[in-house]
Amino acid sequence: MAGWVYRENNVPHYQRMFQQGQKNHIRQWNQTPRSKLILYPYYVMLWGTFGASMYCMGRLVLGHKTWFGKG
Repeated sequence: MAGWVYRENNVPHYQRMFQQGQKNHIRQWNQTPRSKLILYPYYVMLWGTFGASMYCMGRLVLGHKTWFGKG
């Protein structure tokens, strides 16, 4: 528990980084080095589920109730 008490304060570092990003018109969620590791899988899941929904909806309109085949 002592590691939390005597830890270095990183708030001024992040404040400078985020304020500098605002000047360059970079969105806040895309400013840290870890952003790409978090955002790209999110985008894949977001657009993947959207695409799958549209695909299944199109098949349902045509009368098919499964992902593939004539079912």
